Amino acid sequence: MQEIRNYTMNFGPQHPAAHGVLRLVLEMDGETVVRADPHIGLLHRGTEKLAESKPFNQSIGYMDRLDYVSMMCNEHAYVRAIENLMGIEVPERAQYIRTMFDEITRILNHLMWIGSNALDLGAMAVFLYAFREREELMDVYEAVSGARMHATYYRPGGVYRDLPAQMSQYRESPWHKGKDLKRLNSWREGSMLDFLDAFTADFPKRVDEYEELLTNNRIWKQRTVGIGVISPEKAQAWGMTGVMLRGSGIEWDLRKKQPYAKYAEVDFDIPVGVGGDCYDRYLVRVEEMRQSNRIIAQCVKWLRANPGPVIVQNFKVAPPHREDMKQDMEALIHHFKLFTEGYGVPAGETYAAVEAPKGEFGCYLVSDGANKPFRVHLRAPGFAHLSSMDVTVSGHMLADVVAMIGTYDLVFGEVDR
Repeated sequence: MQEIRNYTMNFGPQHPAAHGVLRLVLEMDGETVVRADPHIGLLHRGTEKLAESKPFNQSIGYMDRLDYVSMMCNEHAYVRAIENLMGIEVPERAQYIRTMFDEITRILNHLMWIGSNALDLGAMAVFLYAFREREELMDVYEAVSGARMHATYYRPGGVYRDLPAQMSQYRESPWHKGKDLKRLNSWREGSMLDFLDAFTADFPKRVDEYEELLTNNRIWKQRTVGIGVISPEKAQAWGMTGVMLRGSGIEWDLRKKQPYAKYAEVDFDIPVGVGGDCYDRYLVRVEEMRQSNRIIAQCVKWLRANPGPVIVQNFKVAPPHREDMKQDMEALIHHFKLFTEGYGVPAGETYAAVEAPKGEFGCYLVSDGANKPFRVHLRAPGFAHLSSMDVTVSGHMLADVVAMIGTYDLVFGEVDR
């Protein structure tokens, strides 16, 4: 009688459900996973070493490219670390703007997640629905920074510029004309705050549409309920944070436990799961979108009523106004010096963390007093989560590996930093 042996299977890195350059080496017993060995390093870009070779202010753009779906949240951790070492007090208006854009980023991340995860498990329509709202918020990114993804909008001491008084509008084209064009531009006739008012009023109905497609969908529940159960003890032991931890019933959120920016001033709830499976983590992310929407609405209300500076008036870290540079040679020299040499940061070490959409994103920064960091180490939530892949998927079917990769919400820019 022929002996039946386990076989080894490569899952990725070129796989539509791998979400980046993830290579899993799976030991299979038929359709059942016996062991999963994640192989990383295929994307490695040496971001931390690159940041140590440049002036502090020239590495903000690298942060966007780590988790390239949670751009401004990454920037926030890095600039907070610099501010800690320099003792910079950020203006209140800039703190509210940062809080608002962190939550816009959270919605952007979760919209990408819900669309791609549903697509992985066979539901195509949700992807199209989610990207409809994602495009609106991408326009907000573009309006403040000029870029739709890699914004480099946060700066030590505040943000690059105040919120624009006018949103861009769609122009007539073969695809947009007449009544359709008027409908598309109806939110865009005023300022960015007017646009966000309209968006936050409309968004809960859009989340209802996602839930109508998925939450009680029999196929969706069969693919996610009871799949990839992570106990609270296991979640803590593996260093999980964010939705992976809260989905297992542990109410830990840096925005509440260690408030930064203006999170202590806004009202929101922390959704937690019960069973710790893929379905619970889906429900937590959906509720987080609703809570983020609440926070954005509160920030919009405050920002309407409270004008003020959005960056410190300190030429060491903030550039002079353009009008001043036209009249004052000293201001012009300050401008060039800031963007070529940067600034010295007092010697010391610090750790600054934010509640990024995927979990705790932290920046450990060491300065020796020079104009570039002595050491940069980034704490990426996806790296810790991926480490648990073997214990989580062992015993599951091959198709369940796809559900688990999706629920981890991996982006390899930060895993392979």
